[in-house]
Amino acid sequence: MNLSYWEYKTWFSNIDYAVIGSGIVGLSCALELRRKHPKSKIAVFERGMLPSGASTKNAGFACFGSISEILEDLKNHSEEEVIQLVKSRVEGLQLLRKTLGDEQLDYQEYGGYELFTNEDAELFEICKSQIEYVNGLLKPVFNAEVFSEKENHFGFKNIQPKLIYSTFEGQIDTGRMMLGLIKRASEENILILNSSEITSISDQGESVSLQLNSPKALRHFDSAQHRQAQCDIHVKKVFIATNGFAKQFLKEDVKPARAQVLVTKPIENLKIKGTFHLDKGYYYFRNIDNRILFGGGRNLDFKTEETTEMELTQLVQNKLEELLKTVILPNQAFEIEHRWSGIMGIGNKKKPILKSVSKNIFCGVRLGGMGVAIGSTIGKQLANLYD
Repeated sequence: MNLSYWEYKTWFSNIDYAVIGSGIVGLSCALELRRKHPKSKIAVFERGMLPSGASTKNAGFACFGSISEILEDLKNHSEEEVIQLVKSRVEGLQLLRKTLGDEQLDYQEYGGYELFTNEDAELFEICKSQIEYVNGLLKPVFNAEVFSEKENHFGFKNIQPKLIYSTFEGQIDTGRMMLGLIKRASEENILILNSSEITSISDQGESVSLQLNSPKALRHFDSAQHRQAQCDIHVKKVFIATNGFAKQFLKEDVKPARAQVLVTKPIENLKIKGTFHLDKGYYYFRNIDNRILFGGGRNLDFKTEETTEMELTQLVQNKLEELLKTVILPNQAFEIEHRWSGIMGIGNKKKPILKSVSKNIFCGVRLGGMGVAIGSTIGKQLANLYD
């Protein structure tokens, strides 16, 4: 690979701990490793110019689950497991806020709301009837009532007459969060190597071999030369924090799930404030800078959205715009200014995969769309898999 002696010596040699992925989990892992090993050399490898999965792409929901999501989880998990899931999300948010501070995060606790469409009348009645039960279930976590009914004061149309309100739900500025984590890592002398794609990881027993992809300028060579152009790095320990991209390195129950998002131009006198869930959580929206951020829709075509390609589809984008017009902003003119997609990591279970893969390789993946809530704690726990 076309690296100078100085580049290799300074950035790519004598690495004690390599973290793959510079999102919330990866940087939280690196910060915990630095706390435990103050004199070690720690490098974070990131394939993109910025964190490539969901950490800079998410909607900035500081949430722990709507009532319909919690009831759905209870179909596949025990009460104790669901309580623990919610508790881990609450504790993760507390750790994130403690690490960076509410000012850096622009944390706002406006509360969260769940809307139910006219077609979801039965689900609304079920959720409404279970408020007391779920509040009792979560009382040990919050020491207060969590869910209650609220009137529709936002002008939403074509939904059930009442909303279910979640007292403790908040929102953050995702960009400010990641900038804060990157600054903290830099202050702690942690190397963050962007545009550095690791293509393979191999535990050699006494060290781990990482294959770093060659620059695009070298890729016109034939396969033999191309292999020679790659950089083989040897490190002591590796921590995989690639979430939705984890299948590349791991044989675990984790698969990608693309989420598509749009943001409107500023809307004068916008009255909507809070975080909002619709259609069992498959759609979600919030206020940000006098705009509406609206995402979701992978339930329209699960198979197509099971991808690591960060593209947009007409099917999902059209549906988002339709719901903006008919449900969220029915009497309000608006224009779309931004559109993007991000990649989550999901599986058959909600519990993240946190384990030793081999003697020197560890992973913390499958955050199930709850990266903001649990990313900090998963990163810390990932670092602590190795003592």
